[in-house]
Order: sequence, then C-alpha cells, then structure tokens
Amino acid sequence: MLTSVRSLLAASVFATTVCLAVPAMAQEEDEGIGIEVSANVALVSDYKFRGVSLSDGDIAIQGGVDLGLPAGFYIGTWASSLDETTVGFGSTELDIYGGWAGEFGSISTDIGVITYIYPNAGAGDFDYVEFYGSVGAAIGPAEATIGIAYAPDQDSLGSTDNFYVYTDVGVGITGTPVVLTGHVGYTDGFLTYTEDSKAWDFSVGAEAALGSILTAGVAYVGVEDDRSIDPTRTFTDDSVVFTLSASF
Repeated sequence: MLTSVRSLLAASVFATTVCLAVPAMAQEEDEGIGIEVSANVALVSDYKFRGVSLSDGDIAIQGGVDLGLPAGFYIGTWASSLDETTVGFGSTELDIYGGWAGEFGSISTDIGVITYIYPNAGAGDFDYVEFYGSVGAAIGPAEATIGIAYAPDQDSLGSTDNFYVYTDVGVGITGTPVVLTGHVGYTDGFLTYTEDSKAWDFSVGAEAALGSILTAGVAYVGVEDDRSIDPTRTFTDDSVVFTLSASF
C-alpha cells in the first residue's frame, strides 16, 4: 500500500511529465576522451509521476546534467522541486542514475539503475534504489517503447518491493515539429495509492520543438481512481499538464 508516492526517471523515447526520461539534449563532446556533456531545465505546471502529483498541482522547476561515456554508457543527475507537505518528502527530489544505451538499426535499448534522494525530507527513510530497462522501435515517423522498473525490498519501501511496466508511443506529424504522444503504465507494489497496491496510469498529449533549444508540451494525465486511499483526490485528480523545457 502507498505510504509514499515518488518519481521514476524511466527510460522513454518521448519524455513527458508523466514518465521522465533520461533527457535527450544537445551535447558538448570532449573528442579526446569521448565524453558528451548535456544539460536541461524545465518548467512544468504540475510535477506528476505515474499520474500522481508530487507538487500538489503547483508549478515545479526541474533540471539535470548528463555525461555520455564511451561505448554507450552514461551517468547523470536530475532534480525537481516538490510540494513540501507531500508525505514528508521535503521540498526537493534529487535523482542520480547510470546505465547503458544502444541502438541496433531501428531498435533501441536502455538499462540502468537510479537512486532517488530527498535531502530535506522529514523523519523516516525515503531514499531508495530502482533498476530499469526498456526496448524501443522506430517505424517511419512512429516510435514505441516498452519498459520496466523494479525496486527491490528496501526499508524505505516498507521492506517490500515495487514493479512498474509501461509503454510509450509517439507519432511525428509530417512537415511539422509536432509529435503526438501516448503512455500507459501499471504499478504493482508499494509505490501505489490504492488499497490493493495495484494501479493503472495514462497520458495523451503533444509536444513541439520551438527552434533548436526550446520544447513545449501539453498532456492530459490520469490515473485509475477506484480503490484510492486519496479520497479527496489531492494528488490523484486527472488534469492537463503544460511543460516548457530547454536543452543545452
């Protein structure tokens, strides 16, 4: 059962505020070492994870830095502001992750591990580790990804585990910078908001490049609302989320 709802930086071809991906950004490469440095910042109208708000419907500021290493390996960090009253998480989330990503023709793969840290959380254990992996395929202007994330037994998960599986799809509109996106996910374990520890989430939306740096997006984000332990829908109300991001 949920006693803490938190964020997943999941691998995804089309990153939205629902399923945050290791960001695709402009790179600065050190040719002598083979390291690519990239950064990103974003302003979102509501920070949602798997359909659940972690900013209580308020604007959140987010950003991160990634290092692309030789042979497809990478490491990075990402942070977001939070609603300070959300189950004691405090006002900040800090994610540190690393993994390997590769492409085989039109097939892409990504595996890694991420640690979620709440540096100014309240009393208790909130930090935890999660493993993730995904496989994606591109056909013309369309791409689809299937991914999983697994958090093993940890004290911060009530000495239980959590399993998440999802699919993301995106279709580019020919002749425009617009990409239509869709997402469906299923959670089984501690990180849910339902009485039986199982929940579906979804989103539909669109995003568009505004030049070479800026991207704007909008998505309708929802969650399964029966069997909820959030009767006032403080964190689980379906809503439209707007995003403005920049990559460097």
